[in-house]
Formats: sequence, structure tokens, C-alpha cells
Amino acid sequence: MDYTTLVDDKRLDSFIRLIDVIDANLPDGFEKTTDGKGVHYVVPLSMYPPGYHVTPGTPLPFISVIAQKNHVALYHMGVYADEDVLHWFEQAYAERVPTKLDMGKSCIRFKNVLHIPYDLIGELAAKMTPERWIKLYGGNRG
Repeated sequence: MDYTTLVDDKRLDSFIRLIDVIDANLPDGFEKTTDGKGVHYVVPLSMYPPGYHVTPGTPLPFISVIAQKNHVALYHMGVYADEDVLHWFEQAYAERVPTKLDMGKSCIRFKNVLHIPYDLIGELAAKMTPERWIKLYGGNRG
């Protein structure tokens, strides 16, 4: 896949490495897509026919990697939906990364690509199966 349209040359290697780490660690069942803005990992409609409630008929989003103007953003819906995963990630990040965690509800921002904790992102990607994500998503919507 050609990522050069998604990210500038300065961050391309880090962006590709981040995608490779997710690819290597994400449990089977998620589908990798792109929309010209980023790379997305979704639960396909064949596995979860209701799809994403915000945009009916589209797959359920799980992880996205998007190069923003001043940072690379990793959106991980599991850290937003599962407090145990969130607390684990916050603690592990603080122990392994020399910079402060810059995070919103599901968005982890990497302003300095030299500080992306690829091993930690791999562990985070591996923490949730599509089935678990569907269960959390359905439970949090009800």
C-alpha cells in the first residue's frame, strides 16, 4: 500500500512502522482499509452487520492511524470503551516513554515520532479481539 499520499516524507518511515506493528499484532478478524486520509482497522459488516451507528452501513471502526498537521494520531476505540485497557495503557506508557502521554478520549498523539513506543502499541493492538470490541461497543451503546 502506498502511504506517501497520507503523510509527509519526514514522518513516512514512522507511519509505516506503526502500521506494520499494528498489522503484526492485531487479532484476526479486523479488516484494514484506507480512505485517503488514514489507515483504518474495522470490524467488517460480515462480522457485525449493524456497523457503525453514526454512519449506518459502514464497518465498525476500531483503530485508525492518521497523520495530522503537527502529529501522528493513533485512534484506538478500545481505550475509550474499556477502562481496564485505558489504565493499563496509561501506566505502561508512563513506565516506558520519556515524554508525557498526549491523549484524548480515543486519540493518542505523537508529536515527536522518535518517541512512538512501537512495542507498546503492538501490545495495545493485541489486547482486543473483534468479538470483544463488538461486545463492548454494543454494551456501551445500550
